[in-house]
Parts: sequence; structure tokens; C-alpha cells
Amino acid sequence: MTADLILVGATFGLLCIGVVMVLSASSYEAMRDYGDPFHFGLHQLMAAVVGLLGMAFFMNFDYHRLRRLAAPGLALALILLAAVLLGGRSALGATRWINLGPLSIQPTEIAKLAMVVFLSAYFAGRPERALTLSGLLVPAGILGAVAFLVMKQPDFGSTLIIMGLTTAMLVLAGMRLSWLLGAGLAVLPGLIYLAKAKPYRAARLTAFLNPWAHRQDIGYQTIQSLIALGSGGILGLGLGQSRQKYLYLPEQHTDFIFAILGEELGLLGTLTVVALYFVFAWRGYRIAIGAPDEFGSLLAAGLTSMVVFQAILNMLVISGSLPITGVTLPLLSYGGSSLAITLSCVGILLNISKHGKERGG
Repeated sequence: MTADLILVGATFGLLCIGVVMVLSASSYEAMRDYGDPFHFGLHQLMAAVVGLLGMAFFMNFDYHRLRRLAAPGLALALILLAAVLLGGRSALGATRWINLGPLSIQPTEIAKLAMVVFLSAYFAGRPERALTLSGLLVPAGILGAVAFLVMKQPDFGSTLIIMGLTTAMLVLAGMRLSWLLGAGLAVLPGLIYLAKAKPYRAARLTAFLNPWAHRQDIGYQTIQSLIALGSGGILGLGLGQSRQKYLYLPEQHTDFIFAILGEELGLLGTLTVVALYFVFAWRGYRIAIGAPDEFGSLLAAGLTSMVVFQAILNMLVISGSLPITGVTLPLLSYGGSSLAITLSCVGILLNISKHGKERGG
């Protein structure tokens, strides 16, 4: 049976916009640092090719087989997260990558996928596990181990996403909301401590509360992001015509690419991207509802949540609605590991959709 073509269309729309925007947003920095304005754009294009190959593979790989690979996959992710701390590549004060010759991988992206697959397998067919405290010990222990390793990099934004993903999986599995609320209140002091433990995180909170009062220092990035969005107007300044990408806005082709998109393509461009993510969410959750078994349903809902939650978090940061977290925009931001893993997740969703159609889902 055919896969969900609407999901394919939304994915390709976001992917094409992403490659073009990475090329545009990074051109000045690439020329300055590498003498080639296409440096980051070509790397993103190559990552897209790898990701599309992964998407094609998983689209034709029976997702039921992932259930047997859940535990080994999670173990591999934990090993890679530990390996990063022992000999990973550092940049901007964080150690998040493992170099493999000319390539590099970011194990945190692999860990997100591994956790969704494992939790889907753990709860599938065993709904009582979400209704007993003993059944929740395994997810809690895994979350603690993964969050600890990710925070050691350090990567607070990815830690929040992983915690959000785990919460979503527990809700989908049927956990009582009263328990979830209690757990949230229990970990809240720890999150507040982590948010303030490092000076740069505390500064982000201060800048979030009043960025205009700190426009020359800790609020600078937020202000420049808002300037980029505001100067785009309805139709934008035109593709390639951003002024903020000339080193006014840091991380312009990674965390803050949505701001450059708003500057160059205007409100129309940003609403187009939001609409594509909405379509992605609609089709992903529809696939979850129509899945032929509980494992497929949990897996599809988890993978969709992984992409959509991160996209919402990034766009809220760009608009100044949340403190800066260092979270990228799925399918748009520069980053080979993120792009390849996200496209592979789409392949899994498409495979589930094929099985659902075969059984009338």
C-alpha cells in the first residue's frame, strides 16, 4: 500500500525551505571562515541526501522489527553519550559531537529516537506498567541516565526536550495525570537549580524577563532575533537579503534560522513554515490513531511529538516567548545528525502508515 503522501509533501516542503535558508543565512559566515559561501549549504544538502536514504530505508523496514531492537538501540545510545564525554568534539563550550573521519554525529539526536522506540516497546501490550509505581521505575531510571549524560555535555535544551518526550510517552501510555503532576512538582526544584547553576543559564533567564534592558549584552541575541522578524514585514526583504546574517545575529543558520527566514520571507514565509509543521503534526497523529497495533500507535505519536515539540519550542524562543534554550528547528536548522535522524523518523512514520492502510487504519 502507499504511504502517507501528505506527510511526504509537508516533509519535503520543510526540507527544501531548510536547505535554501541554511545556504542564505550562512553565506556570509561561510565566506569569512572558509572562503566559500556555499560551505554550510553544501554540507546541509549532503546531510539531506543521507537523511533521505535513511527515510527510504525505514519506509520499507517493517517497524515491528524495531521492537526487538529497542533495548540494544537504547544501550548503544547510552554508550555514545558516554563516549562524547570521554573524547568528543567541543564547540562553544559544549562537547556534543563524535568525529568519524570527515563526518561527525551528535549522539543526543540518536538518544531521542532510541528513547521513543524503547518506551513504545516497553508500554505496548502492557498498559498496567503506566498505572503502577513499579512499572514507572524503568522509564524514570532511563530518563535519569540519559538526562545526566546530556547535561554533562552540557545541553540543557536537549534535556528539556527529552524530559518532554518522556512525559508525552507516559501520557500516551495512560499514566494518571495526578501522578504526572506530582512528578513534575517533584523535579521542578531540580530544573530551577539547573537553570541557575551556570552563569550563562541564569543570564538567559534574566534576559528573557527584560531583554531590552540588556540589549547590549545578555539580551542581545533575543533583541536581534526580534529585529530580524520585525524587519521582514509581510513579504520579507527578499531571499538572500537579510541584514542580520552579517554577524548581527549569532547562530543565524542553526538555532535562529527561523528569525532569518522571517526577515527574508516575511510573515508569509513564517506562516508557511508553521502551516507545514501543523500538517506534519496532523498526519503524524493521524497515523498514530490508524496504526494496527499499540506499539505502532505509541511509536508514531512519540516520533511526531519529538519533531513538533522541538519545533514549537524553537519558534517560541525565536519570538522571545521563552528563554534561549539552544534548541534547533527540525528539518530547517543546520545540523547533519538532526536532519538525518528526523528524516529517518519520517520513514518510520511512513512505514506505520502503510501497515495502517493495509488493515483499514
